[in-house]
Amino acid sequence: MKGALLVAGTHSDAGKSLVTAGLCRWLRRHGVRVAPFKAQNMALNSVVARGGFEIGRAQAMQAAAAGVEPEVAMNPILIKPSGDRHSQVIVMGRPYADVDARSYQSLKDELWPIVAAALADLRARYDVVICEGAGSPAEINLRAADLTNMGLARAADLPVILVGDIDRGGVFASLLGTIVALAPEDQRHIAGLVINKFRGDPAILAPGLAQITGLTGRPVLGVLPFVENLSIDAEDSLGIEAPRADVAGAGGTLDIAVVRLRWMSNFTDLDALACEPGVRVRFTRSAVDIARADLVVVPGTKATVEDLARLRAAGLDDALQARAAAGHPILGVCGGYQLLGESITDDVESGAGQVPGLGLLPVTTTFVADKILRTVSGHSALLDSTVGGYEIRHGRPVAHGGATLITGTDGAGEGCAVQSTLGTSWHGLLEHDDARRALLRWVAARRAIDFVPAPAVSFTAERERQLDVLGDLIEQHLDTDRLRALIERGAGTDLPDLLLERAPC
Repeated sequence: MKGALLVAGTHSDAGKSLVTAGLCRWLRRHGVRVAPFKAQNMALNSVVARGGFEIGRAQAMQAAAAGVEPEVAMNPILIKPSGDRHSQVIVMGRPYADVDARSYQSLKDELWPIVAAALADLRARYDVVICEGAGSPAEINLRAADLTNMGLARAADLPVILVGDIDRGGVFASLLGTIVALAPEDQRHIAGLVINKFRGDPAILAPGLAQITGLTGRPVLGVLPFVENLSIDAEDSLGIEAPRADVAGAGGTLDIAVVRLRWMSNFTDLDALACEPGVRVRFTRSAVDIARADLVVVPGTKATVEDLARLRAAGLDDALQARAAAGHPILGVCGGYQLLGESITDDVESGAGQVPGLGLLPVTTTFVADKILRTVSGHSALLDSTVGGYEIRHGRPVAHGGATLITGTDGAGEGCAVQSTLGTSWHGLLEHDDARRALLRWVAARRAIDFVPAPAVSFTAERERQLDVLGDLIEQHLDTDRLRALIERGAGTDLPDLLLERAPC
């Protein structure tokens, strides 16, 4: 099999990322060498791919589904919001520009050749490339400079399947409206429809499937059922469900509260904790939750100074300081670590200069223009465990007191610990099973709770299990013969145009 396909959605969080991953896993099972691709991704969850390049975490997850190593060509443009109106643009894995929404549009002429070259490179090296769109293809105000939806489909002659989320309601109107809003030249690439997250009696849905096929002239390729607790590497906070898990454990329970920052990044760090039996993970802005939890995690953020100000405005600084004074466990990760320190000097992200931190750790942080992008490993004496992860940061924390949390394989100290407050710049640390279990044992001891981590939980195995579930959904609920035909032969030439009658102005 040779070819490519684009998965678009009626809106953000319709299921594009998971359908793309499911298609990758399905094709891999059938011996197809397949790669994911997302031309332009707006997300605060990212990873370090081979060579020290930053890409969206969803594309790394899709690469895992495909059984290949993630690489920068799979996500040539990553946009990381750093405030309400500004974003950092990452191009081929490196910082490229800081923009607002309008100035980013002016960059697209110079970015298009980069996108085209990355896709062509993947198509030359893989049998099939499954592309993922962004947002909705019917964002008509952005169509002229579109890089990732119908602009990509037309330029690369890609067939498109359109995914709609029935769980939110209005799925038939969303599917029909999306197609009708497109120009006829774009419509001709929409070759099939997929309904996602269905729960209920299929017989009741059947008449709607026939009607939407009649209205659009496009077949419904299948209906994917709603699957409980299926959450793999969400791209943004729309994908957060709280609590993340509450599975009974053999030896007590632990309640973990994650401070829900406005610009939190890499909150997927907490997915591994949610896999543990007896561990309940919730995202919260409640001072009561911060006081009562067994462990509070302050996650990464792309706008450290702004999120610090928001914490203060909400009174959560007092809650964290009271918790630290009481000796209850706190873990700060990357940006969360930085704001737990004494001061932050930021002339890069916010331009705010020096601002006071929460003062819970003897750490000062200075932001510099060069971004650290690397994978790391080492040992934590406090946790008595080997640890590993990756770093993505402009901030340079320097500890001038406390205990070193981690000693890297290069001998350098990393992170800081004072009593029950810990901080580290390392993302992904909790995905390492030994380190995660060691942290949970440490928390249980500090809280005098009879909690014993399950010894057999493997985060890698759990992720593989969920990716297999996605592959099963494709195999069992979509018309895979039609999917194969679309990948190999394209959308064809017999799809009707749906014309929108417009009243005269």
